[in-house]
Amino acid sequence: MAAKSDQLLIVVSILEGRHFPKSPRLSLVVQASFDGEHLETDPVEHREQPQFSTELAWELDRKTLHQHRLQRTPIKLQCFTLDSISKKKENVGYIVLDLRSVQEVRQEPRWYQLLSSRYTKQKPALLIATILENDSKAAEPSPETFKAKKAPPRQGSASVTDLLPDKLEAQLIPDQGYHQVGPADRCTDMFVLSVTVAFATKLEQLIPSTKKLSAEDSGFFFYYSLLGNDITSEPFHNLLSPDFEPERASVRIRSSKQLLQAFLSQQPSLQIHLCCGNHSLGSTDVSLSALAAASVDLQDKAAIVEGAFILQPPKRIKLPPLPADLQPTVGVAVTLRREELAPQPSLGKKDPIRGPSLHVPPAVAPSAEQRAQSSSPVQKPPDSSPPLPPPSSPTESEAESLLEELELHKKQAAAAADVEDPGPLLGQPESAADGGASSISVSAPKVSIPSSAHHYCFSLDLHSLGKLSLPHPIAATLRYSYQFFGSSGPIMTNPPVELQRNMEASLPQSYCAFDFASLPHQLQDTFLRVPLVVELWDRGSSSRDQLMGLASIQLHHLLSSEKTRSTGSALEPSWRQTHQDRIPVVHPQRPTERVAELSYVATLEDLGFIKAKEILVSDSSQNERPAVPLSSSHPTAPKPSLQPTVPQGPAALTAPITTRDTLEYRAALELEMWKEEQEDLFDDQLRQKELRHMQALAEEWKKRDGEREALVKKKELEFNLLEEKLQKMLSDLEKREKQLAEAELQTQRLQRELKVEHDLTQKELQEDSRRLQRECDHRVALEREKVRLMEEERGRLLQQIADGESRYKQLEKEFQLYREQQNVRPEFRLQSEVNLLTLEKVELERKLESTTKSKLHYKQQWGRALKELARFKQREQENAMARLKKQQAELEAMRLRYLATEEKESVRQDRQELDGIRNELNRLKKQEEERLGPAPAEPDSAPSLNLNESAEEHLSRLLEERDTLLRTGVYTHEDRIIAELNRQIQEAMRDRKL
Repeated sequence: MAAKSDQLLIVVSILEGRHFPKSPRLSLVVQASFDGEHLETDPVEHREQPQFSTELAWELDRKTLHQHRLQRTPIKLQCFTLDSISKKKENVGYIVLDLRSVQEVRQEPRWYQLLSSRYTKQKPALLIATILENDSKAAEPSPETFKAKKAPPRQGSASVTDLLPDKLEAQLIPDQGYHQVGPADRCTDMFVLSVTVAFATKLEQLIPSTKKLSAEDSGFFFYYSLLGNDITSEPFHNLLSPDFEPERASVRIRSSKQLLQAFLSQQPSLQIHLCCGNHSLGSTDVSLSALAAASVDLQDKAAIVEGAFILQPPKRIKLPPLPADLQPTVGVAVTLRREELAPQPSLGKKDPIRGPSLHVPPAVAPSAEQRAQSSSPVQKPPDSSPPLPPPSSPTESEAESLLEELELHKKQAAAAADVEDPGPLLGQPESAADGGASSISVSAPKVSIPSSAHHYCFSLDLHSLGKLSLPHPIAATLRYSYQFFGSSGPIMTNPPVELQRNMEASLPQSYCAFDFASLPHQLQDTFLRVPLVVELWDRGSSSRDQLMGLASIQLHHLLSSEKTRSTGSALEPSWRQTHQDRIPVVHPQRPTERVAELSYVATLEDLGFIKAKEILVSDSSQNERPAVPLSSSHPTAPKPSLQPTVPQGPAALTAPITTRDTLEYRAALELEMWKEEQEDLFDDQLRQKELRHMQALAEEWKKRDGEREALVKKKELEFNLLEEKLQKMLSDLEKREKQLAEAELQTQRLQRELKVEHDLTQKELQEDSRRLQRECDHRVALEREKVRLMEEERGRLLQQIADGESRYKQLEKEFQLYREQQNVRPEFRLQSEVNLLTLEKVELERKLESTTKSKLHYKQQWGRALKELARFKQREQENAMARLKKQQAELEAMRLRYLATEEKESVRQDRQELDGIRNELNRLKKQEEERLGPAPAEPDSAPSLNLNESAEEHLSRLLEERDTLLRTGVYTHEDRIIAELNRQIQEAMRDRKL
């Protein structure tokens, strides 16, 4: 059995039509559209049964066919009328073919009636056959293929639509952060395509009453795909009142208006799914045809498709039909605008940008399956970092290290006191010397923050790892550091995640936020120059960790992303920029080798200006970072503790050192205070955690109570519907029972009436039968009497017939005898002859009279005919004279040319004949002389003979030409050419006689 070819042809055969009105001036054309590709049949005559007999085919592979069947891509046939004079094209109707019904087995053609037909009374239809065929040309390519280059277009010959490619695709330009549609030389404008999911209502109707109304761990969310990017909304856990912030997903597209509209017309509808984990509870289709309309002017305003779209449950889930006010809906707005235009509010009075917007330039948002496995959302606000682990009491090793550090500081202070004079410490301001003890080290210099600096908050969420190319699984841990944020220590994800081949794993404890102050140009310069390098480590069972790969996050993409207004004070607004992407993790020694793929979300929030103040920075980080750290947090590393204190001021150096003034005592006291503080913090965290748990339980109870209430309401609604149905059925049954009782009474009444009528009819029939019996007996008696009389009459008539026959025979004998006697007499024969002659005479007189009348009639007809002939002859003579006068000059010229030609021809023939005769005579003379010797010659005999023969031929030719011209009927003997021919004939005859 031969293997199936991967390349297929979808063949649609348009055979004929029926029930079309007859229109001689118009012709019919059928246009087929599939996946943005349009094919047309040849124009045919617009009659009752037009004959198309055309096959239209599209090429595709099996994988693409499967995708189209999943997306239910239709094959649309549109029938148009074409005016041959004005070239006007009008739509008659259309037919939609289901791609899933097209099989590889040949099926019988079917009649499809035109939808939305202009001919409503006649209901026209088309006979169509569909089949899937193997593309033999694609499966077995010819070795000697030749592909001609496309001829360059002539200037002014092709329109813009003729120059558009048949298949447009959106090509991602990663380094520029946009998609490109069409050739690069024709992409002149930048557009922004935005999709906003604003609100949702009546979502609980998508859950069957037999299923428990509760969300999984991931909750409910909306999912759709935008130019190959999977977008998911923020999860929510309550279907009764969906509470989620409207999110906008935007992609930047570089193209032109014509190319972009053609690309959007080729795209299928945007499918938006309501998902719960890996399952789709319902979906809706948002058509992008309005964005691709040629009438939309994208130069001045944006094209918007918006509205509340009904969510349809999957086909496998059977739900009862719902009224219009209980239909589940989702509010969606799709906007296409130029990048220079500001986004316009849509969806009526609802503002689709109430919350943070999700900008996805070339980034890929997590899919529905990934979203269900991950506990962190796609986009986190900078102030929503995960809680730190509860602090524990300091161990003995931590206390020993702290005491060693304090001893080192003590030695350094003592060495400084021995070298220098009594006074303030080096680098210590007077205010610090005069003041008391401080919790900050006096060796820390102060840094002044300029008033133009901004307060920034940068957060990084390393979302997931996937597409591992190694054959063995690894225990993956990510590590990175970026000194510009004020954190010199590395940030690591913990615990390690097992990453296997062809699997995507979410990273726990991977969110980190940094608060710092910097100048805007300094931030842009650093983000442009220095990438954030993420290291992938394998912390397996081996003795040491192994560096598996490096991923470079280009932070300048974050600066080019869309800015959105963030929540903050009205006086100091803040702006947020978010960038989401998937980047490759390459091998440390072989940069071209790809190890895995990292998905991350980076957010930068500008919180406005910072008031001028001084921040103390430690020496270890003073020369390493240009920005001033304000705070930092990480789930795997607690915030750094404060620096230990040292004595300050000259009084601390000159006063005697007591037990309470020693560094050890202060360190121990600070350690005890830190322990108490940590215990208080731990108790507070426990109380907050208990409060959060109680709130979560209350919310869960409230949610489940709401779910139960919704379920009860739903059940109550169903029961009300059933009760209404039962009431209706009961009322119908009561009506039927009443109708049956009335029908029974009517039937009994009819039975009584019918019985009475039957009795009356029976009596009448009996009376009629008795009367008929008497009448029949009387008639029989009368008939018997008539029969007897008829028999008597019959006997009498038979006797009369016998007597008449005997008399007839007797008379016949007598008549025969009389005839014989009469025939013997001669006067009888003479009389008969006289009678015959008299008849002949009468006949001859009649013929004579008719002949006389005919002669008179023919004389009259002959006279009229002679008069008519005279008129015709006179008219013909006048016409002939006019024609002769008109053609005289032409005939004269023709005669002269003809005579000249004939003369030349006759002279030439005569010369040829004379030459031939002369040659023949010479030859004969030579032969005669050779045979007989010299003899007297007769030079005039042979030439005279030949001349006579040529004269005879010339005379016969002249006679033939004259007779031919006379036979045509155009020429007569009086014409000049005939007279000329007669003269030449006479001369030729005269010459022949001579």
